[in-house]
Amino acid sequence: MKRFHIHLVSDATGETVNGLARAAIAQFADVEAVEHFWSLIRNERQVDQVLAGIEANTGAVLYTLVDETLRTRLADGCHKLQVPAVALLEPVVAMLSNYLGIEARNQPGSQHALDAEYFSRIDAIHFVLNHDDGQMLHDLNNADVVLVGVSRTSKTPTCFYLANRGIKAANVPMVPGAPPPPELETLTNPLVIGLTVNADRLVAVRRNRLRMLNQGEETDYVDLEQVNDEVLAARRLFSKHDWPVIDVTRRSIEEVAAEILQRLTQRLGGEIVYSTRSGPDNNASRG
Repeated sequence: MKRFHIHLVSDATGETVNGLARAAIAQFADVEAVEHFWSLIRNERQVDQVLAGIEANTGAVLYTLVDETLRTRLADGCHKLQVPAVALLEPVVAMLSNYLGIEARNQPGSQHALDAEYFSRIDAIHFVLNHDDGQMLHDLNNADVVLVGVSRTSKTPTCFYLANRGIKAANVPMVPGAPPPPELETLTNPLVIGLTVNADRLVAVRRNRLRMLNQGEETDYVDLEQVNDEVLAARRLFSKHDWPVIDVTRRSIEEVAAEILQRLTQRLGGEIVYSTRSGPDNNASRG
């Protein structure tokens, strides 16, 4: 196991640099990354503090700083310390600026501005909260996506992940011995997706859940035969309505959400438009 230090420097929340760093590190086997997270770095004094931290724990540096003065100060400091440093946004912003013929505004945290796009994500999160686990079925047709599946198929966390992308998501559980709610039969607006999972894997997940809750494990909830019947019944329902099905066995929430977003994009004509226009009219339009 190779252990190394990596410094993640951002003038905003650091979500971008953190996500890219972890995606890159995941490509290497048998490494252990010690992350040093430096967020909201917006003046020269803070950059000097970062450089002192880098000197104390020498390691690679990834940064997303839009202010040219701060970028130069950090890059020069890393050069003196003889540590590799990469500006993640700079080549992308330069390429887009050249392509669009527009100067970048170099405003830290622009993607987190309190504009209509931001508030649409907040609305989507509220929608998930209000429509989780089969709640507010009368309002289900206002969803962008409805996830249907048996218990413990990651419906709720997937909905929250989608909400962070501005997608109004709801989920409806399949309950053993109970018919699906009639509201599912009349949906016209949302993309309905069935989530399925391997029965053996589902039993293991459910047993772990019961242990966390300090509950007994000898119930139909974790009986393999009963669980297999649940999964088959759900699949029959998905097939009856010709709903697309995603197998979540050994797939991460991010992977499942990515497939849902891809299907939603195709359904909406192949594109989701992201606007950076400020003001009350700004929103992520779909069409």
